[in-house]
Amino acid sequence: MAADDLAFALRLADAADAVTVPRFLAADLHVETKPDLTPVTDADRAVEHALRELVAQERSGEGVLGEEEGDDGAETRWIVDPIDGTRNFVRGVPVWATLVALERGGRLMCGVVSAPALGHRWWASAGEGAWRDGGRLRVSAVARLEEASVACTYARDLVQVEPLVWHARGYGDFWQHMLVAEGALDAAVDADLKIWDYAAPMLMIEEAGGRATTPAGGPPSPGEQLVSSNGLVHDELLAAIL
Repeated sequence: MAADDLAFALRLADAADAVTVPRFLAADLHVETKPDLTPVTDADRAVEHALRELVAQERSGEGVLGEEEGDDGAETRWIVDPIDGTRNFVRGVPVWATLVALERGGRLMCGVVSAPALGHRWWASAGEGAWRDGGRLRVSAVARLEEASVACTYARDLVQVEPLVWHARGYGDFWQHMLVAEGALDAAVDADLKIWDYAAPMLMIEEAGGRATTPAGGPPSPGEQLVSSNGLVHDELLAAIL
């Protein structure tokens, strides 16, 4: 049931927040460098472990695909990024979140983005809309790229886009896509992502009435950049960055 799925996703987010909040700004936070040269903290590992335990205990036949421990091979799986924005987390910047999405039969069913240091949580269910803190989200109605506010993660994209839009800045990570879903931004051009980076944000964007694709216009895919928008400026933006 969709309601049960979302309720469990929100419980997973609660469990994640219970781990991350006390570790944020902790003087004894332990940070390591992974083989891909990205940082990982004891909080990243603890969150994923806690969520895997909850799924194993309460969701028979379902598994987890997580950033830190990989894919356990289940057909129905919870896709988990324990801390999206680990560099921010390490430096005391409050723009970080736990991302959780449920994939069943290759389809995203629900997702949660929980950013306790920002005081916000976003969630969505397939066909049921997207929400932040209880208020329904809708993308903006800006229809021309020259009037759009756009976020870009890579400097090269920012350089290309900035002369063509009303406003361009680099916000990064999950937050730029949540701002698109809220209508505060009109589009965002992200970095090369893994599925745990984009699964929940992609569902949020689409359920808020927007569009999420690769720069070539295809469905989001691991190893590709993610472009999200209100849909109205999407094609014009893709043409600008190709």
